[in-house]
Amino acid sequence: MLEIIGLDTRTQMVYETLVNSPPLTLEELRQELTISEADLNSALDDLAARGLFTWARGHPKRLVPAPPDIALEILLLERQQQINQARLFTEQLAERHRLASSGENPADVIEVISGRAAVTESIKRVFRDARTQIRLIDMHPYVLAPEILTSLHAETLRRGVSYRALYDVETVASLDLRAKTEPATAGSEQVRVLPAAPTKLLMSDDRLALLPIQSSPREIDSIAAVHPSAVLEALHSLFETLWQTALPLPGSDTPALIADTPTPVDSRIVALMTAGVPDRAIAAQLGLSYRTFQRRTRALMDLLGARTRFQAGLQAAFRGWVHHPNTSPTAPE
Repeated sequence: MLEIIGLDTRTQMVYETLVNSPPLTLEELRQELTISEADLNSALDDLAARGLFTWARGHPKRLVPAPPDIALEILLLERQQQINQARLFTEQLAERHRLASSGENPADVIEVISGRAAVTESIKRVFRDARTQIRLIDMHPYVLAPEILTSLHAETLRRGVSYRALYDVETVASLDLRAKTEPATAGSEQVRVLPAAPTKLLMSDDRLALLPIQSSPREIDSIAAVHPSAVLEALHSLFETLWQTALPLPGSDTPALIADTPTPVDSRIVALMTAGVPDRAIAAQLGLSYRTFQRRTRALMDLLGARTRFQAGLQAAFRGWVHHPNTSPTAPE
């Protein structure tokens, strides 16, 4: 059995049973498996924590697995980010070893900046001194007030400095996307989104990078300033790797949609897919053959510029396509 990343054998067996079956009641699931009730409850707790199944309404309640191509894509992205972080840490250790062996002073490579005022001034200096490009990984918490950051951002773009920004999903949810992406298209800014960002990071050209010293700080009052070195090159590689896997925001570096308004059926397909309803159940509810449903799904993903169901759901949410699916079937068009 091919192991699913992050799941133990028992939990994976329960998930595969759900995937291979129509929605099951808890009692039906127990009858399908040969494990103890305690092990089953433990596996279900693990699956629920990872969002790998939901309870369908009705009596009795039934377990509905999350579509594997969405759920497992997220697990793979999380593992890829863990690998990237581990690789970055390994490269940092190698650089520290090289410096120690060569007699160079590590303080010349990594400078610790402490104090809220000093951190704020360092961030402003990065924007002011940038000559060709700014690269940013953004997530909570924030150091600069939004109006200050907006002013620095606008001035940087006016000077012709290119700007690429990665945001995590939580940060994107708090942004005014229209205010964010429309000015970006007029300048030289590109914006993409990640399921989760590994760290905040601000880089100026190939000369300087700023990042928090703590992995998940509640507030940032100390940062590391990384100067040209193998560590800085590793941070460049981290950003470029994440950039390749991130999803462009609409209005940023993505082409305009052919149509901004989905048909009622397509809107229902997106809503039901986002809710985790299995494909065949969606097709049946909409009165579509499974082949027709697959064809419409592929067309939707092409329209949204998405490679995976996760990306399609995210892009549809950005465009306001996703609404709670009603319970009455919609006649196919």
